[in-house]
Amino acid sequence: MIGEAMCHRLVRHFFPSLNQCSSLHSASSSLQKLEQTVTAEVEAKNYVKIPDIISMELSRSQNSNPFSFLSSFPQNLQVQIVDKMLQSFIPIRPRYKPQLTYSYLLSYTLQSSHPLPLGLAILQRTLRSGCLPVPQTHVLLSSAWLDRRCLSHSVANILLEMQSIGYQPDCGTCNYILSSLCAVDQLVEAVNVLKGMGGAGCIPDSNSYSIVIGAMCKIRRTSDAQDLMKQMVVKYGLTPDHGIVVKLLAALRTNKEIWKAVEMIEFLEKEGNSVGFESYELVVEGCLARREYVLAGKVAMGMTERGFIPYIKARLKIIEGLASIDEWKIACAVRERFAKLKS
Repeated sequence: MIGEAMCHRLVRHFFPSLNQCSSLHSASSSLQKLEQTVTAEVEAKNYVKIPDIISMELSRSQNSNPFSFLSSFPQNLQVQIVDKMLQSFIPIRPRYKPQLTYSYLLSYTLQSSHPLPLGLAILQRTLRSGCLPVPQTHVLLSSAWLDRRCLSHSVANILLEMQSIGYQPDCGTCNYILSSLCAVDQLVEAVNVLKGMGGAGCIPDSNSYSIVIGAMCKIRRTSDAQDLMKQMVVKYGLTPDHGIVVKLLAALRTNKEIWKAVEMIEFLEKEGNSVGFESYELVVEGCLARREYVLAGKVAMGMTERGFIPYIKARLKIIEGLASIDEWKIACAVRERFAKLKS
């Protein structure tokens, strides 16, 4: 006769689904126990213990959210409980310790029937703790935001709703909304948010514009990106980050709009914003690729005025290109300038 142990091995071998069912039952039981534990801590108002409990119990991925039990409470009570949790997490050190708890709270809230403004409050606390939400948050937040906007709510009004639960909208929260909208190709709405932030007291910063300009450059919407770059510099007096300037100039070069790239450099310099070597070199090479040798010489001269000098290969191409179109006077002037910089 086959022994009992052998029977168990044969059953596991030929019916693996039984093992899976067993694992699923175990996981479900574990999650149920976790929910009960978290619920007990909430009822006892021991909120500060929740991050440790969740970190220990959810070391493995779970398909369900340990905060699903909140759905059994009225909306106003959910807000009170979550608010008390968030406030209790502030003194915890290191600040990132509740990261997993923030993640589950944010995920639950953004998928609930009333995702905003509570979701924005959780997002704000997450960011202020030095943590970044999981990437899926971009999709959930964008969906919640667009649903609210479809109800004809203005950007400022949605943001100011945070005040009704004791929070103030800030630029960091708005910037994450911008990055979320850009991540799901909602650039039109991202521009609307950028324009509407000020109405909620959140003046856009350099990062706000960089997020949207960068997204536009990615799909080569250079005209809109240029307009935003000029707006941030002229209207708000902001200094664009070196990296975003390079992205815009690279997009213009890819679109074969090299004259506009040169104009952008001139605009930034005129407004008192220094342009880096990488930006100049990129535009010089773009001019050479388009055989705009006079323009390349002009940009190279501008470089030298800033103490920069093109790479030797580019310098040779500029001189040779000017000579090939009989622009000897310009070629000599450029060559002399290079020589003065001991090239």
